[in-house]
Amino acid sequence: MGSTFDRTDRPDYDAEIQAIADYVLYAQIDSETAWQTARHCFMDTLGCGLLALRYPECTKHLGPLVTGTQVPHGARVPGTSHVLDPVKAAWDIGCCVRWLDYNDTWLAAEWGHPSDNLGAILALCDFISQQREAVGKPALRMKTVLEAMIKAHEIQGILALENSFNRVGLDHVVLVKVASTAVATWLMGGTREQLLAAISHAWVDGQALRTYRHAPNAGSRKSWAAGDATSRAVRLADIAMRDEMGIPSALSAQQWGFYEVSFNKTNKDQQLKPQEKWRFSVPQDYSSYVMENILFKLSFPAEFHAQTACEAAMTLHPEVQDRIDAIDKIVITTHESAIRIISKQGKLANPADRDHCLQYMVAVPLLFGELTADHYEDSFHQAHPEIDALRERMEVVEDSSYSEDYLNRDKRSIANALQVFFKDGTQTEQVAVHYPIGHRQRRKEGIPVLEKKFSANLATRFPAARVAQIEELCGDHERFCKTSVTELMQLLVI
Repeated sequence: MGSTFDRTDRPDYDAEIQAIADYVLYAQIDSETAWQTARHCFMDTLGCGLLALRYPECTKHLGPLVTGTQVPHGARVPGTSHVLDPVKAAWDIGCCVRWLDYNDTWLAAEWGHPSDNLGAILALCDFISQQREAVGKPALRMKTVLEAMIKAHEIQGILALENSFNRVGLDHVVLVKVASTAVATWLMGGTREQLLAAISHAWVDGQALRTYRHAPNAGSRKSWAAGDATSRAVRLADIAMRDEMGIPSALSAQQWGFYEVSFNKTNKDQQLKPQEKWRFSVPQDYSSYVMENILFKLSFPAEFHAQTACEAAMTLHPEVQDRIDAIDKIVITTHESAIRIISKQGKLANPADRDHCLQYMVAVPLLFGELTADHYEDSFHQAHPEIDALRERMEVVEDSSYSEDYLNRDKRSIANALQVFFKDGTQTEQVAVHYPIGHRQRRKEGIPVLEKKFSANLATRFPAARVAQIEELCGDHERFCKTSVTELMQLLVI
């Protein structure tokens, strides 16, 4: 009987890890669309984070771990007076950004919110800038923030195109951690070897279960999970910057690697032969594709697969608002991903459960002609039992063409259709919406709405004069890019 042993030859870094590191280090972003969209993405992400400060369930998580801690030249959290170490600041910013689920989204085989990465990016850029100014060096410019955003969006989004982490039970925040770790190490001045090490540790870290996003366990962790991921990314970047060794085959190692442990076993989308091993499918080079095509949530703080359903409900509201008791059934025609993620029956336990329920997100605008974050709160839900009564009359069906167009690279639609049937045999027209207002195909229509939303969100935290000052700066692309991070951050704290 032969002996069994592990080979000790240290391999090269996995090609997938090297590709991410080389993109972050060497890629030049030459797409004007990407730069402009990144600025709009920054505005929308910042505004959503400020709006979240109205909710005590969010703000209870913010601030130093030890009360009274002073961090010289520390990172600041927009809309607050907190000055924190960059790890906790990344946590706080990321928590605020994601709390209301009201900013950008990426939909493909995997889903997610690339703007989550701003937690790490903004915290580090502010911290680094203040440290530099303290010794007489210039601060980073906001153009660096935009570049980091473009690259983090790209890493997260390209890895999501054809790799379904959710189908093996993993949460998309693993991609936030990987993307944030890569750009954080770059922002800290990391070498290629340090980037490779940091990214490898992010993959070894990366088994986040998505249990908390689904019934019966849906809960508020989904609102702070991204903050947790970005803070861990800053910590991993710092570890790598201290020349901690990396894990070269973090993905491909036999038995112990990410692929073997987390991916090979159940990925149902791939028809693999028994001897074949699953690896990430990366169908295109990293560039600026994701930022150029990012989806904005401009009208509703609702899970993105339901955005067009909410638009359809708003269209039908005037026709049905006085006939609610006469409704026999409501048919929601949708795509497979929406059915798998957000179609729910039965009791909804908390706001996080409600803002990921397709039927709830349709019922509210049908009944009230609007949908805001307040409509998910316990107090509102308890005061309006008619919402659940309407949910019970809903049928959800898949249209295979909607599912196909959802994954079609040239379309990337998020289609939903709504039709209401009454007890007297009459019915409304079927209202179908294929592209939400935040889609690239509706950019010209969407940007004014985004700017109006940004203004309203600023006004929840700052006086009118400060709002005007921030709007003027953020509305001038050239000036914005040249503005120092510290100058902008000074406008964003109280």
